[in-house]
Amino acid sequence: MSRKIEISFSRPPKAAPGASAGLTVLLATEDGGLADGAALIAADAVERAMRVTEFKGKSMATLDIVAPADSPADRILIVGVGDLRTITENDWARLGGQICGKFGKAAKVAIHLSLRGTEIGGAEAAQMAMGILLRAYRFDRYKTQCDDNDNGAGTGTVKVTIVTPAATAAKKAFEDIEAVVGGVTLARDLVNEPANVLGPLEFAAKVKELSKLGVKVEILTEKEMRKLGMGSLLGVAQGSPRGARLAVMRWDGGKAREKPVAFVGKGVTFDTGGNSMKTASGMEDMKGDMGGAAAVTGLIYALATRKAKVNAVGIVGLVENAVDGHAQRPGDIVTSMSGQTIEVLNTDAEGRLVLADALWYCADRFQPKFMVNLATLTGAIIVALGPHYAGLFSNNDELAERLAAAGAETAERVWRMPLGPEFDKLIESKNADMKNIGGRHGGAIIAAQFLQRFVKDTPWAHLDIAGTALGAPANEINQSWASGFGVRLLDRLVRDHYEG
Repeated sequence: MSRKIEISFSRPPKAAPGASAGLTVLLATEDGGLADGAALIAADAVERAMRVTEFKGKSMATLDIVAPADSPADRILIVGVGDLRTITENDWARLGGQICGKFGKAAKVAIHLSLRGTEIGGAEAAQMAMGILLRAYRFDRYKTQCDDNDNGAGTGTVKVTIVTPAATAAKKAFEDIEAVVGGVTLARDLVNEPANVLGPLEFAAKVKELSKLGVKVEILTEKEMRKLGMGSLLGVAQGSPRGARLAVMRWDGGKAREKPVAFVGKGVTFDTGGNSMKTASGMEDMKGDMGGAAAVTGLIYALATRKAKVNAVGIVGLVENAVDGHAQRPGDIVTSMSGQTIEVLNTDAEGRLVLADALWYCADRFQPKFMVNLATLTGAIIVALGPHYAGLFSNNDELAERLAAAGAETAERVWRMPLGPEFDKLIESKNADMKNIGGRHGGAIIAAQFLQRFVKDTPWAHLDIAGTALGAPANEINQSWASGFGVRLLDRLVRDHYEG
């Protein structure tokens, strides 16, 4: 029941048309700048309202004028942009989201980006459009009744026109951005789906749909994974009747025979904890334990949709960690594809077991320029960083720095955490090559240290997104339980450094 958003861009008309029926949006800056009054019949009324309410144009502040006198507009919304000298790319997206949150029941919206004496470029207009679309997202396919208190609810279409002198440049920039929004939306949908609807086989079917975009998709069955020796991944899946899959996505948009960039995602479609069972409180959220796989799938969707000039591989290990008489037991020893043996002391530390085989397979088969894996891996990273940063672990400084820069630009922020031999020593086992847990402290680091044993010499980064992919605080561009974290971050990494 979410309303459809249609976005278009147009240049300001030569003759002042006045405000149109519906919602008219104007920008205001902290220094008193206001959207060009020529676009608005009720300019005097707007400036009077700003003066009476002491509206200062601070960033994200809004002033709503309903049924303004002498204007055909039903509403005029003034939105503060703060100091234009310091506004960032992400601030424009946040402004778009803030405006979208004020649409109400409007079916027609005109947003004027011409400030007095200031030209706002096409890239900024496109970022604002992205913010509108991301904010408008709702996961409501299972709701049978509309919630009247939700501004995003209702039927019909909202037609949004962004009026800017840079309309042509904005349209061009928006083509790429719309592809990325599609990737974020796909990732959010996958994470939000209930586990009875989306298991490993159903997730694999969703991945298969990317073949329509030119992505080469392979789905490895349990039989094929068993032949490859993926005992680590399959051990997690053995308690579920739903089976396991390894989905391989290849987007060949770069030069022939050029090494790909690679992304690997943890895809535990539901995690009971296995025999080391989780507590009942909050277990329903474990439908989202495939947030890493969702982000990788969304990223490949975005790269393929915008025809990125890069060779990219996406691999997702898809399992359900369930409990029955066949489920893995604490103390079991499994043999990974690498040949290394693992003593499973805690069946709830299962994501690293899935990734161990997926990472080794990726490095061995594709020999990529680098690998980035994403996983809702540990509660420990939430204790360390809260819900605002993902944990970044890496064996390569250049890759880590590029990820941090991409995170700063997109506001999908990462914080680098340490790795070292003293942590690696904590996963030594008396009975196998390693164990899947260490001591009580440094849990996120120990998990990353475990993964590093399966990447060979490949430049690698691990993103622990447990705090950012699901249940993160709502903000201007995301009101969903599932954020789609990682799609914009990794698209920017690829765009800035690996396309050509």
